[in-house]
Amino acid sequence: MGAARLLGAALWALLLPLISAQGGVLHAVQIDSPYLTKAYCIYYNSNWTTLPKSLSNIDYARLEFLTPKLLCSPSDVTQDIKNKAIVVKRGNCTFLEKAEIAQRLGAKVLLVASETSIRTPGGNKTQNLTIPIALVRDADIKDLEQTLGRNVNVGLYVPPQPLFDYSLVIIFLIAMFCVSLGGYWSGRAELEKLKRGPNPGSNESLSDEETLTLTPLTVVIFVSCCCIMLVLMYFFYKWLVYVVIAIFCVASVSSMYACLSALLKNIPYGQCRFPCWNRALEVRLVFLFLFCLALSITWAVFRNEDSWAWILQNILGISFCLNFIKTLKMPNFKSGESIMVEVALGPLESSEKLPVVFKVPRLDLSPAVLCMRPFSLLGFGDIVIPGLLVAYCNRFDVQTSSSSVYYICCTIAYGVGMVVTFVCLVFMNKAQPALLYLVPCTLIPCALLALYRKEMRKFWNGNSYQVMTSASNEENVTQATQHHEGQ
Repeated sequence: MGAARLLGAALWALLLPLISAQGGVLHAVQIDSPYLTKAYCIYYNSNWTTLPKSLSNIDYARLEFLTPKLLCSPSDVTQDIKNKAIVVKRGNCTFLEKAEIAQRLGAKVLLVASETSIRTPGGNKTQNLTIPIALVRDADIKDLEQTLGRNVNVGLYVPPQPLFDYSLVIIFLIAMFCVSLGGYWSGRAELEKLKRGPNPGSNESLSDEETLTLTPLTVVIFVSCCCIMLVLMYFFYKWLVYVVIAIFCVASVSSMYACLSALLKNIPYGQCRFPCWNRALEVRLVFLFLFCLALSITWAVFRNEDSWAWILQNILGISFCLNFIKTLKMPNFKSGESIMVEVALGPLESSEKLPVVFKVPRLDLSPAVLCMRPFSLLGFGDIVIPGLLVAYCNRFDVQTSSSSVYYICCTIAYGVGMVVTFVCLVFMNKAQPALLYLVPCTLIPCALLALYRKEMRKFWNGNSYQVMTSASNEENVTQATQHHEGQ
């Protein structure tokens, strides 16, 4: 039972943007229609203000809209604000100076509307300052005015944090699905390659299964490009984000086509062809390409539609990760270098985000999630980098007829590594680099398994078992084929 509770707490922490202890909720009620209500996120300093923990304990006050006044002088207030909550614009003076003026004029609550990113108010509060002070987004105040009008009562409170969000389970399942299926697909491609056998005089095998092998040079180039891109994104995010979006669209079309065409090959229907540029193209593959292209374009056009565009982004992301894991091959265990690419989410005020994450909207309806990001997120890098090792293990199983033991071991180790990441998030109460835990959690069990089976030399060198004589190759192919057909 204790383990179940620990696992639940760990899953809750999966890439969950941390809720500040100083985040709360502004609850607004229309005076003429008490059933018409709305809630908004606020930030406050818990050293200044103590807010009630439940909605039933709220002390409501009528809201007076003083915006666009800044309240840096008592002359900014021309109406009676006694026992009222007031909202003013941020700027020109400190929060405490605004609060002292508001309290002197009899205000009950001070709300400061900010057009920029909101942070917890800071400063040295004086003992005679007693009214609650909170920072709220200017866009939320405008929405409140448009939705409920100006005749509203408002109150502040801090709802309990949700213990569990089922969207995190979906994120976890997506990660396990991509890693396990991508690794399995890579192993099946290796098995098909062995069945065909070496044929130096033909390029048929290369056209069927195109792969890219990781070498020290490709690793250096990849890391260098990532570092340069991160620096450029930091200074030129506003423009480069569209370049990344365009690259993602092109890559997702190619990846989805590769994934679906592999499934389509197993369907013995619609195989008619037509000549095109000295080649015979299958009609169904042309329609498949157009479908993938349309899906990618649809996402690009409607990518900021939070209600449903995340579904398309996840579909495209899954196909990208699967194709990446299957296509990019680690030649051996010793050169599988750890490459971490940060997922740059960009400024909070920017409507454009980099499409390099899986997104699942929060399923918890608690008001406490108002101050969080609206989505649970998981970066592609936390899937594709460990996925390369899972794929290598499955190819090694195929080459050595190891009963998929390395593949199963590495897949389970990846799941354990994810849970370890969640636990660290819970106890450290801050975001963690997932690969810091995923890399050792996958590498160590695989290495120990190879030592136990006395196959460490072959597992370490990797490509040495691919260079075989024709006789030994035929024997190994027969063993691998019989083993996989017997499963």
